[in-house]
Amino acid sequence: MFAIPEQFSNATKANFESQFALYSSLTTKAFESIEKLVELNITAAKATLEESSIATKQLLSCKDPQEFFSLTAAQAQPNAEKAMSYSRQLAAIATGTQAEFSKAAEFQIAETNRKVISLVDEVSKNAPAGSENVVAAIKASIGNANAGYEQMSKTAKQAKEAMETNVNAAVSQFTQAAQNVAARTTAKR
Repeated sequence: MFAIPEQFSNATKANFESQFALYSSLTTKAFESIEKLVELNITAAKATLEESSIATKQLLSCKDPQEFFSLTAAQAQPNAEKAMSYSRQLAAIATGTQAEFSKAAEFQIAETNRKVISLVDEVSKNAPAGSENVVAAIKASIGNANAGYEQMSKTAKQAKEAMETNVNAAVSQFTQAAQNVAARTTAKR
């Protein structure tokens, strides 16, 4: 008689511990991603500051306007490439973080489903006669919830892939535009 409340208590405790572990894992992954982002930004800021200083000195030492515009044009292509590199690294950090979060969530949901199904199976062994329909309804509800989650997961993956495709297309268009500007500027010399 006391087996069912004890089973629910143990299941609740295990679920709480599992949720806490997931929260800790996601928090760690979030901090790792923030750390990568800060490192990327500091590196980019240092490089930009150094390059800006050098470029300013070069521009100030120009003898005539043609040399000034020629030097400015020569700097356009490398600057565009650096901006594209930064964008790619930023997208890689975001995509990696999202993938880690998805993987952790999928594992957690699969583990929770396994535990719930196990609990339902165990409780149904001790269920009174005539409760088979209720147990079947609970199992069907769990199956429907799993199907809904799988559909949501597929949709999220498709959205992520679409976002990556759009970012890559934008990067390619920006790179092409920067190359065109650099080529036109070089041709004017």
